[in-house]
Amino acid sequence: MSPDLQDLQPEEGLPLNLNPDQDARPTYHVRRWKTWGALAVLSLAIVLGLLRWRNVAAKKSAEQPAVRAVPVMAVAAKTGDMAVTLSGLGTVTPLNSVTVKSRVDGQLVRFPIQEGQMVHQGDLIAEIDPRPFQVQLMQAEGQKAKDEAAFKNANLDLQRFKALFDQGILSKQQFDGQTSTVNQAEASLQADQAQVESAKLNLAYSHITAPISGKVGLRLVDPGNMVRATDATGLCVINPVQPITVVFTIPADNISRLLAHSADGKHLPVEAFDRDLKSKLATGTVLAIDNQVDPTTGTVRIKALFENLDSALFPNQFVNARLLLDTLKGVVIIPTAAIQQGPEGSFVYRIKPDNTVEMILIESGVTDGENTSVQKGIAASDRVVTDGLERLRPGSPVAISKPEGANTKKGKP
Repeated sequence: MSPDLQDLQPEEGLPLNLNPDQDARPTYHVRRWKTWGALAVLSLAIVLGLLRWRNVAAKKSAEQPAVRAVPVMAVAAKTGDMAVTLSGLGTVTPLNSVTVKSRVDGQLVRFPIQEGQMVHQGDLIAEIDPRPFQVQLMQAEGQKAKDEAAFKNANLDLQRFKALFDQGILSKQQFDGQTSTVNQAEASLQADQAQVESAKLNLAYSHITAPISGKVGLRLVDPGNMVRATDATGLCVINPVQPITVVFTIPADNISRLLAHSADGKHLPVEAFDRDLKSKLATGTVLAIDNQVDPTTGTVRIKALFENLDSALFPNQFVNARLLLDTLKGVVIIPTAAIQQGPEGSFVYRIKPDNTVEMILIESGVTDGENTSVQKGIAASDRVVTDGLERLRPGSPVAISKPEGANTKKGKP
């Protein structure tokens, strides 16, 4: 091998050009430059792709906010008066309910009043055929007249016997016998008078009148039917509705507080609400407190009296009774819906000036329906979240979706 070929020993992996007329160095360098060029183009493409991806990601990041505000409803705490009440489910009960029944047997011929009508004591409710009782009265009066004649005759005979007895013509035995006859006739006359009065009474009972004033219910017997004094079902029911009472229960644990407030003779006010506690039906006062606790329920029955001039309360109606014990003055009041329960106790979400929320532990006081007094943790004018609480965390930004309004109808700022 020539010395020129020895200097051109190929590197590993490159073919050896054995043609002495051709120079091998140019071929080797051309391939090496092509390789580096390809690597440079690939690197440039990768760099350009990374830059483009970074620009797109930065653009998307700029278009989307970092944290989205949570829409909530908020109410400002107020300073006002809070009522201390006791609530319980009650039933409207008439002062006295009367089932009108017949006191004699006969045919019901007339029912002059309208169903649902207000009646006064003594008004005619129904009429039973009076003719049988008029006949009984006539018979009793006839028997009385007959016995009156017998009594007069026996009395005249007694006067004659007395004259003969005084002259010694008649014996004492005969005189005493005639005296006894007069006494018997007088007793029969008294019995006849009793029969007359009984017949008059039955005749009066054929006209059934209202024993009390109140509202008449639906009639239970139609005219034309036979009625008897022993019938279990009456003719109708009369319930007084003005005034009317409500009987409700409270837990026995509160009886000492109730007795303490009523010990000075005050009539504690009671309000009657509908089933949903949204509409107040009437206002009354405590009439009586039961003398024992029901062991099965652990409650005490309270009876309250209502004037019911507008007839808003109806017998046997279910109502929610709220008894006012006391009134707390100048307390902080927030909606009950804002209070949440956690492992550490009751808390609320308070809105800070930067429209983020913080969790505040509170000490709640008296709850009066939709509002609750706060003893510690919240000050007046602090904004608390009332709706949208389930999506909040401490530090969450919020957007108030409803204008703030008064949180209580009883509070006085």
